[in-house]
Amino acid sequence: MDKFTPDSSGDFGIIPATTNAESPQHTHATAAPPKNKNILGSGVEIKGSIRFTDDLTIDGRIEGEVISDGCLIVGENGFIRGEIMTGSVIIFGKVEGNVTAQDRCELKDNAVMTGDITAGNLSMEQGVTFMGQSRVGKKVDSKPSMKAQIPKL
Repeated sequence: MDKFTPDSSGDFGIIPATTNAESPQHTHATAAPPKNKNILGSGVEIKGSIRFTDDLTIDGRIEGEVISDGCLIVGENGFIRGEIMTGSVIIFGKVEGNVTAQDRCELKDNAVMTGDITAGNLSMEQGVTFMGQSRVGKKVDSKPSMKAQIPKL
């Protein structure tokens, strides 16, 4: 049986179980490269479509569609009026429009969601205002992958 213990970086590696005659051998999991984390602050206001890869946090106002395979976070001050189609979405602020999340949609305390949600998984905290319908299941139909739509720079 393997044991999990933190290494010098605080990450957990696997130390195989040993007998008294053996010395422990450290095996560390290879970490994935860090994702880009983009932020649109509370002073930002955009009218039009937004397409992004990796992660995006919005604390400003967006009027238009938001499309990505990555994770969208709508901050406490964030407001989106339009369609959202992402890999996953976490909403702390306000959304007026339909949400399609291939993986997961999370509505956090005090979030206001007006529109329909289609997601692989859905979670709502106490204090959420949700006006719409939800469809939850493993298979979510959405637009084609962003990897095919966004050219590499």
